[in-house]
Amino acid sequence: MAVDELPSADPSAGDAVVRRWADDPCCVGQARAALREALTGWGLSAVEDSALVILSELLTNAGRHARVPGQSVETRFLRMLGGLRIEVHDGSCELPRLSTPDGDRDSGRGLWLVDALADRWDVGERAGLGKVVWAEVSAPAVGGDQRAG
Repeated sequence: MAVDELPSADPSAGDAVVRRWADDPCCVGQARAALREALTGWGLSAVEDSALVILSELLTNAGRHARVPGQSVETRFLRMLGGLRIEVHDGSCELPRLSTPDGDRDSGRGLWLVDALADRWDVGERAGLGKVVWAEVSAPAVGGDQRAG
């Protein structure tokens, strides 16, 4: 369940959707629904499949590896010229690592998927405690400005 919805949570109101999420696995599905709605509003449905997988992986990683008591996780979906930036902010300073997946394990492939689907991704500092993990996805060129929604 969303902890709170910040003022920019209406995709028709601008180029960003920012939400905070409680420490609950059901938030991944809710965050995916919020992203799907934003992409539709921005005319970026062409990147929906990749964007939803990326968001799921980054948010799941934050829930599994970056839990900090009393800290919520924040997602930011930022419309960019020709695409989208997905950010997941958490209160942990532990950095994610792209490791070689083990074929016998059910986990450990999340960042490989992000790496394969995103044009680029990285980890950065944020104001306060923790980090931001972000990924960018470009929409296929169809002629015209992708920002027009």
